[in-house]
Amino acid sequence: MLRSALSLTATVLGAITLVNAHGYVQEVTLDTTVHSGYLPYSDPYYPTPPQRIVRKIPGNGPVEDVSSIDVQCNGWAAGGFTTAPAPIYGTIEAGKQVKLDWTTWPDSHVGPIITYMARVPSGVDITEWSPGTAAVWFKVAESGKTADGKWAATDGLYANDHIYTFTVPARLRPGQYIIRHEIIALHAAWSYPGAQVYPSCIQVEVTGNGNDLPTNLVSFPGEYTPTTPGLVYDVYTNTGPYPIPGPAVWS
Repeated sequence: MLRSALSLTATVLGAITLVNAHGYVQEVTLDTTVHSGYLPYSDPYYPTPPQRIVRKIPGNGPVEDVSSIDVQCNGWAAGGFTTAPAPIYGTIEAGKQVKLDWTTWPDSHVGPIITYMARVPSGVDITEWSPGTAAVWFKVAESGKTADGKWAATDGLYANDHIYTFTVPARLRPGQYIIRHEIIALHAAWSYPGAQVYPSCIQVEVTGNGNDLPTNLVSFPGEYTPTTPGLVYDVYTNTGPYPIPGPAVWS
């Protein structure tokens, strides 16, 4: 009995360690309105799952194959998940801040934090739209490694209670958008595959008086490749500047 109890305890502790090993966005604040993120270890088990503005993820693990559709919003086709739209969306005025609250992030998983947006086509509702491999994404924020060697995904998060904040561009035209927010963990990125991508997709309606749209659009999958600078990067030997993957920030 004692051996069985010890075995069960080890199994439970192992599961807890696995759950806490990585991370995901657990809460989203749009200006002053707080929304829960999609919670993969509780939401699927409700008789009626809660409605979220964040698209489903299978868990707290990464995507390593950047050619997979999973790299877009962390859908997991092999496990029965797809990058499916969420049932509702939030509202944010252009020029206001979005705060993304991550679960506890391991200190070994250094890397950049990058945020993109994609405008939903006219006449389509965001709760029914998936971009597929179309070039629709534009970068709105990025943080990498500072000159003194501090990383956004560890030092930056820890200094801000695991919350990353960005501003929706003030001149962005109103409409429905997907926010694609990611951490790229580089602790095993000395060769490909090795970099771990943790994307999350949030559905919003942008309001305001902006009238501009970006023209430098990229696709996911497509923008990141096995040879993209910043996806192969040895954090243990490279003391120089870090090249953040993706296009320039649209400002």
